[in-house]
Amino acid sequence: MTDSHFHLPDVGEGLTEAEIVSWRVQPGDEIAVNQVIVEIETAKSLVELPSPFAGTVSDLLVQEGQTVDVGTAIIAISSDAGAQVQAPAATPAQSALPTEAVVMDEESAAELDQAAADTAASVSREDEGSGAVLVGYGNRPETTTRRRRTDAASGSAAPSQAASTRRPPIPTSVPAAASVGPIIAKPPIRKLAKDLEVNLAEVDATGLLGEITRDDVIRKASQASVFKNLQTPEWSADREERIPVKGVRKAIAQAMVTSAFQAPHVSVFVDVDATRTMEFTKRLKNSTDFAGVKVSPLLIMAKAIIWAVRRNPTVNSSWTDSEIIVRHYVNLGVAAATPRGLIVPNVKEAQSMSLLQLAQALEQLTLTARDGKTSPAEMANGTITLTNIGVFGMDTGTPILNPGEVAIIALGTIKQKPWVVDGEVRPRFVTTVGASFDHRVVDGDVASRFLADVASVIEEPALLLD
Repeated sequence: MTDSHFHLPDVGEGLTEAEIVSWRVQPGDEIAVNQVIVEIETAKSLVELPSPFAGTVSDLLVQEGQTVDVGTAIIAISSDAGAQVQAPAATPAQSALPTEAVVMDEESAAELDQAAADTAASVSREDEGSGAVLVGYGNRPETTTRRRRTDAASGSAAPSQAASTRRPPIPTSVPAAASVGPIIAKPPIRKLAKDLEVNLAEVDATGLLGEITRDDVIRKASQASVFKNLQTPEWSADREERIPVKGVRKAIAQAMVTSAFQAPHVSVFVDVDATRTMEFTKRLKNSTDFAGVKVSPLLIMAKAIIWAVRRNPTVNSSWTDSEIIVRHYVNLGVAAATPRGLIVPNVKEAQSMSLLQLAQALEQLTLTARDGKTSPAEMANGTITLTNIGVFGMDTGTPILNPGEVAIIALGTIKQKPWVVDGEVRPRFVTTVGASFDHRVVDGDVASRFLADVASVIEEPALLLD
């Protein structure tokens, strides 16, 4: 018997550490290739890691709740020297394996261990449409590996063969009762199932590769009537609760402290008659061009910011100790409250988008964030941020700048209020628009003109035709 160590891979573009949340195996357990063995938490998301080895768990080298650096050995797995490992499907773990049977001697096990870590990192960054998916989940059937293995007898390298020649076609729908082997579901789907109290083993998978989709989980939840109304929780018997600062919360805290203490904030506010924005939004919803696309006042607000940036480019800048970098493009960040904390993905090159394209981009951004699939790249290189506190019923606030930016705009709730129009008091839809600026870059006059321009579009969306 020989022991192979599995090292913690980088699963998120340069992340340096992760916390071991829960082990799915214990010493003495027999495990198979691609079996989920551990759930980890990075600064961005929860990720389930599959095993690149088949064998018996010898030891868990890291305890639950412990945070370790990428590259740290976390589990030891023993296997017979002559045992052969067969990968049933093309997955990140299998991509580190040759498609033929592999003789697991000590040298090849060590090579395989490193390959698994390298592959897990690269796969997690691939776009889902390319066929590559999050760690632990299969690629498309036609995917092959280009890794070469060392023949145990001759020591020479032999080319791998296409794994697709050994696998039967995967049905479009896989009934739960007939499913064999591990359940195929991405981490956000598993979390959704957990939140909705759905047993994934009882869910009919309709994904093209036999995976369980978001709709599958929701459909099962509806059938089981497990949706529950939120209720006020009972007071805990403990007088205090201590929540460790880690993961996303730790990353948020560090970013906000850096921003608050490095950039001198100044905030301004203005009340706005948004009645015409509400009317315009209603017309867009009824337009055939926007059929199937989510339309809300946030869309008009986003377009207003882009319009106002063109007139006041200084607010779309960043500060360094030696220079101010004014960006002549807009990567519009949208603050999103998710179950895992606040994140700020951004719409790249928003200034070049039509109203319809911007609506589609905002909808996709929201859905991706809600599913927990926002990548670090989607949160990088923002130039200005919009936060919609109105969805929480708030009128206004003093938002903290996203690090690296000099302006953030807050849209408050839109509700009917008495408003003076042509000398008469009338019911109008009114909102408060607020903004915070880095006073090192943005002077008071620029801040005021910018916010006035944003407000003018909310009051009269026809200005967007300019």
